[in-house]
Amino acid sequence: MKKKILVTGGAGFIGSHLCKRLINEGNEVICLDNYFTGSKRNIVELTKNPYFELIRHDVTMPFFIEVDEIYNLACPASPIHYQYNAIKTIKTSVMGAINMLGLAKRIKAKILQASTSEVYGDPLIHPQTEDYWGHVNPIGIRACYDEGKRCAESLFINYYRQNNVRIKLMRIFNTYGPNMHPHDGRVVSNFIIQALKNEDITIYGDGSQTRSFQYVDDLVEGAIRLMGTGDDFVGPVNIGNPHEFTIKELALKIIELTNSKSKLVYKSLPSDDPMQRQPDISLAKKQLNWEPKIQLEEGLLKTIEYFKSIKKYW
Repeated sequence: MKKKILVTGGAGFIGSHLCKRLINEGNEVICLDNYFTGSKRNIVELTKNPYFELIRHDVTMPFFIEVDEIYNLACPASPIHYQYNAIKTIKTSVMGAINMLGLAKRIKAKILQASTSEVYGDPLIHPQTEDYWGHVNPIGIRACYDEGKRCAESLFINYYRQNNVRIKLMRIFNTYGPNMHPHDGRVVSNFIIQALKNEDITIYGDGSQTRSFQYVDDLVEGAIRLMGTGDDFVGPVNIGNPHEFTIKELALKIIELTNSKSKLVYKSLPSDDPMQRQPDISLAKKQLNWEPKIQLEEGLLKTIEYFKSIKKYW
């Protein structure tokens, strides 16, 4: 059955892939974006489809529509972008959640919140399970994003408890792939562009800090499966790739795959940068029958080809 689905942040990196998947599955999709980090380029091919609608709107302002489902993805997700205007980032997470939850309550829609592994902060347990409360600096430079997303989760769970809104909480771990912003400051896009330019690859710290990198198609699959679960399962659920790599390993792999002449250079580690990040995905396996299928080398090759194709934009 064709569903009418609202995707906030739909012109962004993850949102654009989600919109495409939902359209390809025969749904009607309304994409909401203010283009702070999203781009029309990411969804221009979808605008030819009569069941895709693009609306320029900021989620900090109320929005009224009739839909069956809402995916709330709107929020800058890279440190460069979310620290650029910290107050705006907090407003997007908190006021955006309030506005979308209010909409879901009025129209009785199911709503999924794109939360983040950043709610765990610089974790004291490894890997991170959903019952871990986190280790976050509430006044650090990353807090506008970390605490904004933590507050959004609190809003979601209380709309569920108090108003019976049908919610889903998804905690997204590091994700990469085509449609990433070329200047978003995250390691995969940074390293690929530096490698393609044969420039020095900048590593912050000694490169021993670890991350788990998830290809965007796996994330979209997880999001759709979570949205499709019954009303008794709300999450939160980790969606990420549990295979862990050091930042240095990632840099060397990208140099190899791009045949780059780049060298590694080291700079001091930014404040509150987590040293470890790895999801425990036992809950996703059990409740969603989900685990990532695309491993790092395959995903990096696809992402490298994408950045080559948009060379004029970087």
